Amino acid sequence: MANGSILERIARYGVVPVIAVESPQVAVPLADALLEGGLGVVEITFRTSAAAQVIQEISRERPELLVGAGTVLTAANLDAAKASGARFAVAPGLNPDIVTRAKEIGLPFVPGVATPGEIERGLSLGCTLLKFFPAEALGGVAMIEALAAPYRHTGVRFVPMGGINAGNLESYLALDAVAAVGGTWIAKKDDLAAGRWDDITRRCKAAVEIVARVRG
Repeated sequence: MANGSILERIARYGVVPVIAVESPQVAVPLADALLEGGLGVVEITFRTSAAAQVIQEISRERPELLVGAGTVLTAANLDAAKASGARFAVAPGLNPDIVTRAKEIGLPFVPGVATPGEIERGLSLGCTLLKFFPAEALGGVAMIEALAAPYRHTGVRFVPMGGINAGNLESYLALDAVAAVGGTWIAKKDDLAAGRWDDITRRCKAAVEIVARVRG
């Protein structure tokens, strides 16, 4: 599948659950909870040793779920993500070597930016979808509006992450420059540990409703 179509699917969902999973045993129940809630995309972060196996489990057992790898900091992370079946990868920052490697292995990649200089570096590397992180700490909606203005003609769009929740989700989604929003509120560590799949599904449905209301 072409990179463009993967990134377009992410934009259509509007919300990307960002989840650190400690145990592969919860991979399938988690995937089912997300799918039942109407969110067919997830970012599994490489903040845990189980990440690659979780991505592999979800990719094999629930291929309809678009699963990506997050916190991809090294070429080893990137290669492990690809080998495990990740369909896209995300990083908190912009490392040109990782962007180049992602292109080489054909894995759609969303690097993180926080400044105009980083946006321009991303554009020079062919990246038109950029993670804006940490969104709230950097000024949130107002900052994205200010940053996006001089680059709107380039077609660049952003996936803000960091400090976003059900309470401020709508304000981010209302921005034309925002393709989708990433957040950890959908599925929390305690929810996974306790098997509170219904709570995760409920948060998914609430997020989907907000996306529909804002974007029609």
